[in-house]
Amino acid sequence: MRFEIVPRAAMAQTAAVGRVIGGLGFGPVAAPSPSVLEVEAPLLEADGPAVCLLRDGEIEAEGRSGPVRYRIGEGLLFGCLQVSEAEFGPDSPARLANATRAAYRSVFDCLEALGCRHLVRVWNYLPRINEIEHGEERYRRFNAGRQQAFEAAGRALIGAVPAACALGTGGDRLRIAFLAAREAFVPIENPRQTSAYRYPIEYGERSPTFSRAALLSHGGGQLLMISGTAAIVGHRSLHDGDVLAQTREAIANIEAVLAQAVECSPRAGLRLAELDLTVYLRRRADLAPVSRLLRHEYRLPRRPLFVEADVCRSELLVEIEAYGECAA
Repeated sequence: MRFEIVPRAAMAQTAAVGRVIGGLGFGPVAAPSPSVLEVEAPLLEADGPAVCLLRDGEIEAEGRSGPVRYRIGEGLLFGCLQVSEAEFGPDSPARLANATRAAYRSVFDCLEALGCRHLVRVWNYLPRINEIEHGEERYRRFNAGRQQAFEAAGRALIGAVPAACALGTGGDRLRIAFLAAREAFVPIENPRQTSAYRYPIEYGERSPTFSRAALLSHGGGQLLMISGTAAIVGHRSLHDGDVLAQTREAIANIEAVLAQAVECSPRAGLRLAELDLTVYLRRRADLAPVSRLLRHEYRLPRRPLFVEADVCRSELLVEIEAYGECAA
C-alpha cells in the first residue's frame, strides 16, 4: 500500500487504474477513473504531477453506497462523493452545515454497510471557504455540520478522529474523499499545536474534528498520513503576509509530527525527504519562491504537487499535507 503523486497521463494506463483503490485529481475535471475525486482547484505547474493515488494490490469490490462511489481492497475502503448545497433549500444560515452533515452521514452509512468502520483520513473541498455568510465564515459552518454528523453517528469527537484537510476550491459543490479501514489506526497530535478539536471558542462554536496525522498498520507496513498543516503554533496563526516564513513553520510542524509518530510507534521512523507532499497555495504568485525554498533549503528529492486553493484561515497563505510509508 502506498501513495503516489503522478502525472495525469498515468491514469490512462488501464493496468495502473486497476490497482488504484482511490485518489484525488486536480486541474481540469476529466474523470479519469470513478475512484478518483476530481477537485476544482488549478494545478500550479503545467508539467508537474496532477493526481495523488493510493495503490493497494487487487481491488475486491467497487460500487455505490447512496451518493458515495467506493472501492475496497485488502481491508481498506476509499470513497468519494459530491453534495450540492442547493439541494438543501434556499440560502440560509444552516444550509452549508446541513449539506455537510448529510454528506458525512452518507460516509458513515457507507462505512457501516461495508464493514470498514474506522475513518482514517478525509479530504474536504468546499467553495468560498473563507467567505462570510449570514455573519459567520463558511469554514466554521462546515465545522459545525461535520461535528454534528460525528456526534449523531456516536463517533468520537476527540482522540481517535481522522486526519483531514479542508480547502477552498471552485465550483458549487462540497467534495469529500475518504479512506477507511477494518482495523483501527493510531491518531497522532503535534506537541507544538493545540489539538484542533480543542480550539478555543474564538475559532467557532464547533471545533474542527480531525487529528494532526493518522498512522495505519497494513500489509506488514505502516502508512503515515499527515493532515493539512499550516503556520499555526498553539492555536495562533503566525507570520501574517510572509509565505516563506509560513512555509518554514508548516515544515517545522510536519517534522514535529514525524517525531511524535516515532513516539507512538518506533517503526514509524520517516524523514521529511521520504514524504510525498501536496502544497496548497492561496496565491499563484507564491509558487516560484515556495518551490525554490523546498528544493534548495530542504533539498526534497520528491517533486511536490502544487495546487492553488484557499486555506481554512484567511490569513494563511500555504498548507501542506504529506504521506509516507514505513517498511515492515
